[in-house]
Amino acid sequence: MTFTIEPTANPTDAATLARILENPGFGKVFTDHMVTIRWTEGQGWHDAKVTARVPFALDPAAAVLHYAQEIFEGMKAYRAADGGVTLFRPDANAKRFRDSGSRMAMPLIPEELFLEAVEQLVRIDQAWIPGGEGGSLYIRPFMFANEAFLGVRPASEYVFCVIACPVGAYFKGGAKAITIWAPENYTRAAPGGTGAAKCGGNYAASLIAQLEASKHGCDQVVFLDAAEHRWIEELGGMNVFFVRDDGSLLTPPLSGTILPGITRDSIIQLARSLGHTVVEEPYTLAQWKEDAATGRVREAFACGTAAVLAPIGTVRTAEGDFVIGNGEGGSTTASLRERLVGMQRGSQAPLVDGWIRRVI
Repeated sequence: MTFTIEPTANPTDAATLARILENPGFGKVFTDHMVTIRWTEGQGWHDAKVTARVPFALDPAAAVLHYAQEIFEGMKAYRAADGGVTLFRPDANAKRFRDSGSRMAMPLIPEELFLEAVEQLVRIDQAWIPGGEGGSLYIRPFMFANEAFLGVRPASEYVFCVIACPVGAYFKGGAKAITIWAPENYTRAAPGGTGAAKCGGNYAASLIAQLEASKHGCDQVVFLDAAEHRWIEELGGMNVFFVRDDGSLLTPPLSGTILPGITRDSIIQLARSLGHTVVEEPYTLAQWKEDAATGRVREAFACGTAAVLAPIGTVRTAEGDFVIGNGEGGSTTASLRERLVGMQRGSQAPLVDGWIRRVI
């Protein structure tokens, strides 16, 4: 598909951009452009454009506003040591986007079209990629139903869009150990639901628990299963791993209620290549508390595109707190993070051929 390129008439000036990139924060400042592609029933994908980033004009009856047909992805572009630009496993994002679309009864965008749209935005806004340690360009592909109608059925018109923002560390203080809250009354997903799809509704449902966590001085939420409220599933926006005293790693299995994280899969493969045993099996909050007390579990960490790896130092519940290891993270977490970040940024060879995609 041919993309029409319409550069912005008012690009951000160099001095302003330099100030932004000094401390971009996370998800607050956006690049000059966006990519849009439209889908219409009977016509398919069409009208691919790179334009200035502007607001959408939506009819008040647009299906997304009433029935939440919406999906998204999160990925990053990195500045390589030679000044070039790379993506880390973008094909996995493209595949997961299609899986999410299938679950939400939305049209499936071809993987190569998804990747070309991402690369088009990265090329035109490459100046927005921060240099230095920790900086990257966070890329947000998403799709929503824009047909104007009221009725419970899949829409017949959609917009696929890609936007981006320069980012620094996801958590304040960088890679320091985080504190997480285990809520008593909220779950993230149930069997047969949309837990494995990256759709906005999953995150909307998690916000009240995240608000509760903030009130208890916590950075994140750990959700338990919907049926028994015992089994650990994932955090509000990240997967979770436990490091045992024998060096093995445990992570909850993908059962349809957990998002299949690309960082999660990368860690599993990386850890096994380094000689760690990695098991995917159910694990209860009560067992975690006991294992933390006895030293059976010496580290735990959350992982995802935004945060990469974040050590978990303390778990807070209505019944009290418990600390993981020394409360500050550990050597296994630090080593895995260092190696993964090294691959993403090109200072270490990728574990698997094809994990790094050169854009520029």
